[in-house]
Amino acid sequence: MSAPTRLKPGVVTGEDYRALIAACQDGGYALPAVNVVGTNGINAVLEAAAKNRSDVIVQLSNGGARFYAGEGMKDALQARILGAVSAAQHVHLLAEQYGVCVVLHTDHANKGLIPWVEGMIGHGEEHFRRTGRPLFSSHMLDLSEESLDFNLSECARVLKRLAPLGMSLEIELGVTGGEEDGIGSEDLDAANNAHLYTQPEDVLRAYEELSPIGHFSVAASFGNVHGVYAPGNVKLRPEILGASQSLVAERHGGGAKPLALVFHGGSGSEKEKIAQAVGFGVFKMNIDTDTQFAFAESIGGFVLENEAAFRHQIDPQSGKPLKKLYDPRKWLRLGEQGMVRRLDEAFADLGAAGKSLAG
Repeated sequence: MSAPTRLKPGVVTGEDYRALIAACQDGGYALPAVNVVGTNGINAVLEAAAKNRSDVIVQLSNGGARFYAGEGMKDALQARILGAVSAAQHVHLLAEQYGVCVVLHTDHANKGLIPWVEGMIGHGEEHFRRTGRPLFSSHMLDLSEESLDFNLSECARVLKRLAPLGMSLEIELGVTGGEEDGIGSEDLDAANNAHLYTQPEDVLRAYEELSPIGHFSVAASFGNVHGVYAPGNVKLRPEILGASQSLVAERHGGGAKPLALVFHGGSGSEKEKIAQAVGFGVFKMNIDTDTQFAFAESIGGFVLENEAAFRHQIDPQSGKPLKKLYDPRKWLRLGEQGMVRRLDEAFADLGAAGKSLAG
């Protein structure tokens, strides 16, 4: 066997990003794509990746990006754009120091959020002119609520801007159930909703229209749903992914896994279904709900145990100062550690632990 690919630690783009995807698919593992809303989340993701000797994907939704810039910014579009840019700069500055490879990505952008994506691309083009590298590894357009014709034509238009920068585009075919940051619907009827199961013929059409332009990945729906629901509500059918891979390979070659596939709505999914999806060529699994809860649960437990410190500066019983308990560095660090523990589980579930390409 040939020696594994080795990449420089830090943010990966272009050919390095594609090499990382190939390593995941050839090695039968996937990377967690973790939504973040601030530096605490980013730092926890980098810490967890370094601890597990795994590469990782850091991503922001439009709401996460706006929160990163500060809810006090009155121009919501500018907040979304600049928040994402600021987060990307933070990752570029620190990722290499953690000794892992990091993919920088932005999450669901529906038709109304196309200006957000185009604003980020503008900053990426300027960054490319100055450095020779893009700011982000990839962006996502989620136009699954529109007609397939509009979805693919708009994705093609945007990909024509991304390709010269060495960036990739993630698209969505079919609909991931549930709701994330205002995208989608919380109505859940996974068992009977055909829109939750992408048709392989649509994936083939996307491949034929987009692959001549540049690199792209596909969030193909196989019953996956954002959020965590009671057992039995979500009917995952990973075999749909295998059918899409087989159809594209039959028509156009490219090996057994010609498609770069991603798994949305990964929180709370059955481990067996996760493993099956990875086996069909999923290299990326989104995780947000579970890491949010892990962060909040860790802080909430501390607050409940030290209630006086969050009501008084001086303990009314003992007269002692409580600053060491209400200092934000104390409880925010606990939140970070909670995220790290949950990501330990994610790296193990996806088979990514110990497989970083960073050399």
